[in-house]
Parts: sequence; structure tokens; C-alpha cells
Amino acid sequence: MARNVYDDWIPEEMDSEVIQRVNQVSVVERWASRAPMNSDTKQVPRSAGVDVEFIAKGGTYGEDTSSNTDVTLIARKFGKAIRVAEEDIDDTLPALIATKQRDWATSYAKALDNACLGTTAAQGAGVPFDSVYKAIRTANAETGYTANANYLSAATATGVTYTLLSQVLKLVENSDYFDLPRMRVIAHPSFRDDFRQVKDTAGNPIFVQGLEGTPDTLFGLPVGWSLGAKTNATMSQSPSGQALLIVANMDYARLGVRSGPESVFIDGRAGLGALTDESILKLRSRRGFAVGHEAAFGVLEKL
Repeated sequence: MARNVYDDWIPEEMDSEVIQRVNQVSVVERWASRAPMNSDTKQVPRSAGVDVEFIAKGGTYGEDTSSNTDVTLIARKFGKAIRVAEEDIDDTLPALIATKQRDWATSYAKALDNACLGTTAAQGAGVPFDSVYKAIRTANAETGYTANANYLSAATATGVTYTLLSQVLKLVENSDYFDLPRMRVIAHPSFRDDFRQVKDTAGNPIFVQGLEGTPDTLFGLPVGWSLGAKTNATMSQSPSGQALLIVANMDYARLGVRSGPESVFIDGRAGLGALTDESILKLRSRRGFAVGHEAAFGVLEKL
């Protein structure tokens, strides 16, 4: 009697080299505030704080009316399947598996960053979650945020200037969400040339090349370079829109971690591909993302 065989499903771990590769390429995986998820949905409380007031002797305490809401993290699956002939497996299994894992890790890291940072459409088909760019350009009645309040653009004619770079930091520095130890700058690598070219009012370059073991900096803030920091209508590992520079309090970039990155190797000699002598390598990760509060971010778009 014919039956399906599952005995040869062999979990193939994403070893430390692959995880390191993801962290090297994805700024979001490396710096975002991680929220473990035990199911596909998680509500993260969002407090508007508590006001303080002066109370005279014998005076009545005023009651706080700050709003308390939440943001929702929904785990979305990122993945791919790779079909490999048994002949190739017999000849190159270790190198092939490791190479494809690293290749997928690189693509996943760029796509995740783009989904979290630069997609322009609302959450839906091809868009796992509302990105930082989408949030900053959209009004939010719950937080009282006005669309584009924390958005700046560098016109083609003038390019990225010292003033613009200072102003995009000022958007967050002047808010209640500025917290120096958690402040980071995320930028597309094309901004590296802008950093080298732009100078302060004294004619000195503002770009500071990091010393050994330290990151590049902008006005004292660490800079993470991400190929996913570009606009694109839907999630892409190779976004083709405008380059972005994002200043963020990373406590408010909430990354839901449900599972992975991980892979499963399905042996074609006895499993799914037994009739074709083809094995399948499945690679996957489940992540959620949400902007905690728009005022914790400043976005500069290079037109």
C-alpha cells in the first residue's frame, strides 16, 4: 500500500554564520526592539505617559487623561523553497546547503528592512506591515500625529545638505521620544557619498569614519547602512525607489519574533520528491513589525 513518508524530514539548522549574515545585512534585525511572539498576533501596549502638575498646599490632585492604546504585531512569513536534484546533492551537499542558506539570508535581510522601512503602500498584498515611511507620511488619530510632520525631502537641485541632516535629527530631538542611548540612524549606502561631500559652516566634513570596532556616525549617532532603506510600492529585496535616511529611537521600532530564520531539508530519496529524485530545501522566518510612535522617527528622502 502506498503511503506518504515523513521519516526523512531532516531539520537543517541555520547555523551561526547565517544568523551573523542576517545581522550584518539587516539593520532592523540588529537594532530594533525585539518582542517575542507565542502566537501569530501580539498586542504591545502604547502609553502616552503621565502628566505632572504643581499642586498648592491643600490643593486637589488633577487626574491624568493621557491616552493608552496599543500597536498590533502580526507575524508574517518570509520564505522560499529550493529544489535540488539528487545527483547534485550527492556531489555538493554541504557546500550547496550552506551557500543557499547564506544567499537566502542576504535576500531575506534586505527584504525585511525594506518591508519595515520603505514600503509605500499600506499593509496588504505584497506588503507585510506598514513601514516607517508609510507611518510617517500618514496621519494617526490615536497618537495625534499629523501626516508628514516628521518628513523631509532633499530636492534633486540642492541635494543632501548639512542643514537637512541637522533638521531630520531635530525632528526627534525636539520630541518627547528623544533618548540618546537608543538613537540610531539608518540610511541607504548612497548616503555615504553625501556624507563625504557635505560640509559644516566651517568647511569641515561632517562624516566621521568609524575607528576599528566602532560604527560610522552622524552628529554622534551610530549609522547603520541598509540596502533595504529605499522606497518601493511593495516589499522587495532590490527596492528601486528613493533612498532614505531614518533617525529613530529604536525602542519604538518593534520587531515581533515568532520563529526563524530556519530551514528544513526534505530528502528526495524517500520523501516529497521520491519519484523525481529531487530534494527540497525550505527556508523561512516569521516576523511582525510596528511603529510604536511616529514622533520617535524622522525621515529624509533623497529625491
